[in-house]
Amino acid sequence: MTRRLVLYNHPADTAAFDEYYFGTHIPIASKLPGLRSCIVSSEPPRLMAGNQAPYLIAELEFDSMADVQAAMGSAVGQATVADLANFAQAGVAVLTFDTRRV
Repeated sequence: MTRRLVLYNHPADTAAFDEYYFGTHIPIASKLPGLRSCIVSSEPPRLMAGNQAPYLIAELEFDSMADVQAAMGSAVGQATVADLANFAQAGVAVLTFDTRRV
């Protein structure tokens, strides 16, 4: 499996962020081809020590890295990325990695 973690920085207006994210962005991103699941943190994560934790984390699961690349290259993938400018002005980090059970 391949996972894509999207870590959103703290927005200036959390209510506006949440409204747009769940009302507009998630409906777009949920149509990514090959997307197996999408899980979103229900509250800001806690950090054991160090820098400030992100405001919200989304975890997207795909079968393979090739599926992630195909999804992001699709029209829906391009729309999903373009939509970030509409609500994620505080910044976002995206991590993509293959997983294995241990």
